[in-house]
Amino acid sequence: MSREITYKEAINEALAQEMERDSTVIAMGIDIVGGHGSPGVLDAWGGVLGVTKGLYGKFGDRIMDTPISESAYIGAAIGAATQGMRPVAELMFVDFMGVCFDQIMNQAAKFRYMFGGKANTPVVIRCMYGAGFHAAAQHSQCLYPMFTHVPGIKCVLPSTPYDVKGLLIQSIRDDDPVIFFEHKVLYSMKGEVPEESYTIPFGKANIVRNGKDVTIVALGRMVHMATAAATTLAKDGIDCEIIDPRTTSPLDKDAILTSVKKTGKLVVVDEASPRCNMATDISAIVAQEAFDALTAPIMMVSPPHTPVPFADSLEDLYVPNAAKVETAVRSVVGHRMDVAVR
Repeated sequence: MSREITYKEAINEALAQEMERDSTVIAMGIDIVGGHGSPGVLDAWGGVLGVTKGLYGKFGDRIMDTPISESAYIGAAIGAATQGMRPVAELMFVDFMGVCFDQIMNQAAKFRYMFGGKANTPVVIRCMYGAGFHAAAQHSQCLYPMFTHVPGIKCVLPSTPYDVKGLLIQSIRDDDPVIFFEHKVLYSMKGEVPEESYTIPFGKANIVRNGKDVTIVALGRMVHMATAAATTLAKDGIDCEIIDPRTTSPLDKDAILTSVKKTGKLVVVDEASPRCNMATDISAIVAQEAFDALTAPIMMVSPPHTPVPFADSLEDLYVPNAAKVETAVRSVVGHRMDVAVR
């Protein structure tokens, strides 16, 4: 792979290739075509950060602007999915999920179960999440733990341009509802991405870095914080293994447990609020299923239990960074279980 494109471009390419392949794939959302206030101008915006720009010219009315009513068009997308279409609905920010949560949690997630396996709901709901743009508390949350909690929904958190393309194509082809979480800070990140179409299976973690001293499990943007920390720690002879689960539902427990049984130590890095987030869930799984392998307490690196601050300096303090990951790793590596027991 010699071609490099951005995370944002990889999303656009995945959508275009799937729409070319399958005429039942449609896209809808607020201003995803977007005249952006210019009468008679189409395809001027492509969503709030321009992710879908250019698709209207290729696919016409299969790219649909919607009213500013998340409950209306998410409901329409779910309904269309039950009737043989494969809608990709874009919410500007995951924070707006509260407006349409009932359609997702009580309808889309449960159709297959309520109708004895006879109903498929192949809808993808794309959304931006996470802090880093100084967009305040209503546009910066990490709500993937809430959706991971709901049976019947698949939750995807790509961390690289390569992963975002392969996982989005997999999501569109999947017969179940998928919430596709795109960290807004990653949109400009470049990486190697094949031109051809490809898929990445759900529930298969990526071993970002092999190591023997400590396991770091990180999600989304936090994978890059963990990688930066591991690079610094390696200079002091601390060998970190980094696991990116890629999907939280399904979750690749086997990859995590195998790594912890090798290293004996675990640090989980999660940008979501600390109460009942993925760090607590993964820590509980390891404590229950690999307790005998642990040689130090599990450490979790998460933000404080507060809304995301608006002030630039406070948001920078709020988000977990490489230095905080490094501190947590040094703590578990330096822990002596025999001393602690005494």
